[in-house]
Amino acid sequence: MSFKVTVQPSGHSFMVEPGESILDAALRQSIELSYGCRSGACGACEGFVIKGHVHYDDEPMALSDDMQAAGKALFCSAIPDSDLDISAEEIEGLDGIEVKQLRCRVDEKKQLNHDVISLKIKLAGDERLQYRAGQYIEFILDDNKRRAFSIANAPHKDELLELHIRHVEGGLFTDFLFADMPDKAMLRMEGPLGTFFLREDTNRPIILMGGGTGFGPLKAMIEHINHIGFQQAVHLFMGVRALRDLYMDEMVQTWMKENKNIQFTPVLSDARDEDNWQGETGFVHESVIKHYSDLSAFDIYMSGPPPMVHAAVDAFEKQNASKEHMYSDAFEYSADAQQALNTK
Repeated sequence: MSFKVTVQPSGHSFMVEPGESILDAALRQSIELSYGCRSGACGACEGFVIKGHVHYDDEPMALSDDMQAAGKALFCSAIPDSDLDISAEEIEGLDGIEVKQLRCRVDEKKQLNHDVISLKIKLAGDERLQYRAGQYIEFILDDNKRRAFSIANAPHKDELLELHIRHVEGGLFTDFLFADMPDKAMLRMEGPLGTFFLREDTNRPIILMGGGTGFGPLKAMIEHINHIGFQQAVHLFMGVRALRDLYMDEMVQTWMKENKNIQFTPVLSDARDEDNWQGETGFVHESVIKHYSDLSAFDIYMSGPPPMVHAAVDAFEKQNASKEHMYSDAFEYSADAQQALNTK
């Protein structure tokens, strides 16, 4: 049985087919609800169920008991059991962005550090992908499973799409990319996806906070900022374990020389003795708070592992950050990659 969902405060409504998630149905009918990972890990699709009931086939990681008690749901995973009235953020700025399934060819693979590569792909038939800085694409595998990676270059440099990919041993897809993928391999992809993108209609200073390959979408944002001539202050914080995990540092230094509004603070959580590190240490979100005790004036973009993003949101709200001005892209490993990490 299909159910009708009405979004407040806009009054927009759409139909959800049996077994379909609220988010999938909304996107299918051009209702742009906020979302990130589409797997319940990031919490970007959070909203309220005002009237009606939903269920989950699998309990989402980012949905706590307190959230459910408050009437909140994660719409990427929530399936209606009745007609619904929901309160949800609808995203502006994605007009004209068409999600496509396309064939693509690997044009270049380059090692960025000991366990991260830059993969540059070219769309078949010289097609171009229109996207916003910060969005991601998904590779569609032969078994129809998917792997999501953020686009790491700005939209005006769209001849090739750049992706930053960390190798997780035992992760079937990254094992293939790093060791077995032939030159000029052909792949299937869908994109652009996600509502994590740079909001251009703002005069607020910007904090960009990343962890690991979360640098990728933030790189795209800074390239776009430089291209369109943003005048706001931009402070990039990057959290990694050790010095060897930082990459593209020369590019960041060039950004700062060319744009005096850009600052950069790398933060190491587990520096090695050989690093001789004199910079900031600890968790990257704690470094943000050391620099800015009052975050009420900032637009904040966070990209990286879900625990980093969730800890930052909780901490930043205590420092007066507004949820309406915090945007996140939480990276979730595939099931096989997560199992490989858990067995290390």
